[in-house]
Parts: sequence; structure tokens; C-alpha cells
Amino acid sequence: MTARLLLLSFLVLAASGASAQVPGQVVPGTENVGLVERLGGKVPQGLTFTDDAGQAVQLAQYFGQDEKPVVMMLVYYNCPMLCNLLLDGFTKAAKDIPGTPGIDYTVVTVSFNAAEKTAQAQRQKSRHVAALSRPAAAMGWHFLTGDEANILALADAVGFKYRWEEKAQVYAHPAALIFASPQGVITRYLPGLQYSPRDLRLALNEASDGKVGTVLDAFLMLCYQYDPALGSYAPVAARVMRIGGGLFVLAFGLVVVLLWRRDDTAPPLPPSLLPGAPLAA
Repeated sequence: MTARLLLLSFLVLAASGASAQVPGQVVPGTENVGLVERLGGKVPQGLTFTDDAGQAVQLAQYFGQDEKPVVMMLVYYNCPMLCNLLLDGFTKAAKDIPGTPGIDYTVVTVSFNAAEKTAQAQRQKSRHVAALSRPAAAMGWHFLTGDEANILALADAVGFKYRWEEKAQVYAHPAALIFASPQGVITRYLPGLQYSPRDLRLALNEASDGKVGTVLDAFLMLCYQYDPALGSYAPVAARVMRIGGGLFVLAFGLVVVLLWRRDDTAPPLPPSLLPGAPLAA
């Protein structure tokens, strides 16, 4: 088992870090495994899966719901380690942001192992919804299984390339959160296994076109921009300086106005203190 985990760790981490490779370079053992970002592409909503209640569903059911953005992740439920790390990483970040699945956004987790069934999906849902500690999440975080044709169609549409490793008896696959607009347009990928609450908030805000999040999130979107090399959002120095300069000018102007109004409302000086008044004996 240890050898399998080591091999799987290498394959997933190498595939997740593909964006940092020199163009054309292929890490040995990761051929046909990785993440091809299809930003602006659309999630095929006519694909059919089985939800964690054992009911047949189409992906269309998770889009267009009250203009909620959608977070998607492709995993397999019997993964010995890394898929659990991805799910744990998302759960941890989701606990530290104001929004809740089912109220502010929708989460769709899909197994890419066609052999997995509803029982595995139910176990994973129970575990992670409980860890999130938000009861409403049970209605907004969906764990799906499906047949090979629908799985492959979804994986191809979102650029998720994986492969079965017969020797190790595990899947080699990338790890990422995939964000889509309420209309199913792919807006952002967050690769890796751990996610900062800030990145999760900004990606959700971006996917919803600013309709999900707080005033702070809207402000952060002005200061931060996604950096593909880092795989996260980073401050844009010039924009931060412009915003900071504007806030300084605004604050300075407010101080001037307050001082001006203070002078206008101050009581007049007594005659004895006016210029030219005779000195008291």
C-alpha cells in the first residue's frame, strides 16, 4: 500500500504542477494526465448521473438556481489519500468563508470511477457535510456517480485528464476546484489540495459576476488578480497603489471639509480680542 501511495502522490502532484513546467516538457509517468484549463468553455448540462440519494439527475439541475455559482470537483470516493485531501482542503476553506453551499453557491462532486455507486457517494457526503458544520450544506453539496460515457464527456469538457495505473491499482489524476457561472461557463480553476479562504471567496465572487459575497469581497476583487503561475490570487501592485492613493485623497479632502465647517460654526471673537482693540489696563 505504501508503494501505491507514493506512486499516486508523485503522479497527482506532478500533474497538478503541470502549469509550472517548461512548455512541451512532460514529467515521466504523467503522459495524458493533467489539467487543461478550458476557461470560457461550458459544462455540458445534458449529461446524466446518479445523485447521493440514488436518483438520476442531469447536470442542468445544478445550474441556473437563483444565480448561484457552482464549484465542481472530480474525484473518486475510494481514493486512498489524495482525493480525501482535496475534499478536506475545500471543506476547511469553506468553513472559513461567510457563504454556505445550498444558500450562496452549489457544490458538485463527481466520481470519475464508473465502478463506484451511491453507497460510496453517501459516505463521502455524510463525512464532509458533517465536517463543514452547516446543516444547509446537505441540500447544496451533491455527490454524484455515473457511467463511463458521461464521466468521460464531463472530464473532456472541463479538461480533466486521468489514467488508471494497473500496476499500482490507483488512478493518476490532477487535483483542482473548478468554478462555473450559474449558466455553466467555466470561470476559474484552483489547482492543488489546499485552498485559502480568500482564494475561495474571490473565485466564487468571480463566478457569480460579483453577485455572491460581501462588500469586502468586491473590494478584494479590485486589488487581487488570479496569477496562473502561483495558482492563486495575488495583489496587483499598481491597482493597490491607485486605490490607496484615491483613499488618501478622499480622506484628506474629508479632513479639509471638516476643518472648514468647524471654522464656519466657531463663535465670533469678543471685541477685546479683535485686531486694533485697546489693551486692558
